[in-house]
Amino acid sequence: MGPRIRRRAFIAASGTTGIAAFAGCIGEDAQEQEDNQEGGDGGGDIGEANPDADGQILSWHAGGTSGTYYPLSGDFKSIVEEHTPHGLQVQSTGASVENVGSLSREDAHFALIQNDIAHFAATGTGIDEFEGQAVSNIRGVATLYPETIHVVTQADSGVESISDLEGASVNTGDLGSGTQVNALQILETAGIGSGDFDEQNTNFATAADQLRDGDVDASFVVGGWPVGSVEELATTDDISLIELSADLNEEIQSEAEWFASDVVPAGTYDGIDEDVHTVSVQAMIATHEGVDTGIVEEVTTAIFDNTGDIGQKSDFIDVDSAQDAMPIDLHPGAQRYFE
Repeated sequence: MGPRIRRRAFIAASGTTGIAAFAGCIGEDAQEQEDNQEGGDGGGDIGEANPDADGQILSWHAGGTSGTYYPLSGDFKSIVEEHTPHGLQVQSTGASVENVGSLSREDAHFALIQNDIAHFAATGTGIDEFEGQAVSNIRGVATLYPETIHVVTQADSGVESISDLEGASVNTGDLGSGTQVNALQILETAGIGSGDFDEQNTNFATAADQLRDGDVDASFVVGGWPVGSVEELATTDDISLIELSADLNEEIQSEAEWFASDVVPAGTYDGIDEDVHTVSVQAMIATHEGVDTGIVEEVTTAIFDNTGDIGQKSDFIDVDSAQDAMPIDLHPGAQRYFE
């Protein structure tokens, strides 16, 4: 059975632009999106890949330079290159949806994506871009940490709840990104359809500038806290995080089972003095069925045997929780390690 989700708002909001955005990610002539979902100021690679003589250069697609995916992938690069013969070429991308496209075309060996986007891709359900277009070669490696839904506004904006966003200007993240998917799901569940607000679509860094300049009333940001762009904004401006009410939180989870309750702890950002209740999805490592079983096992072993060397989200990344909320079939190489 497909996921329980109200799809009306997302389909109406994305329409042909959403389909075009996804085609730009999946199609053979795709152009890289250099500004992206998990933050992002532009593209680029982290250093050079340095394989040993008997190793390979492995392509690892991350996310934006202002978010969590990119620096975390740098940690993975260091670990993999120290503990395997392989070199990891980490690339900044448009994150989840774009990374699914890279895996489907086998342009990347590994990628970081959200677990809800992985489910949509593998089943060909849930959002219009994937409807009837299942990505049959995508495989799971491990889940990592919660990607928390932040709804950011200026402290003096007067926006105190999701319902206050009706009629407002709201940045929902890049077109076709996991952030946009999540934002439109939450707004629809709250009764705010696509015609009920002014939707803006940019990366996280630009969204922060829009908030600072008063060009938008609120912005959705999805990432492991603290998210760099939100952290930076909070050092220069008084911000507020919109809390999801208990009723809305429960309804969101009943409509889309990949969401889980989450909290942004007090003190995570300047000016946020109380815990903020929200929801999250899971970040995960994905690969495709064409990657050699031995390589996937080596990379998985290196990462999860050396989690103490991870600097980003290290409190969450652990072998014991690495299969929690895994939405797709495991690659045989990962299965070897975890079993």
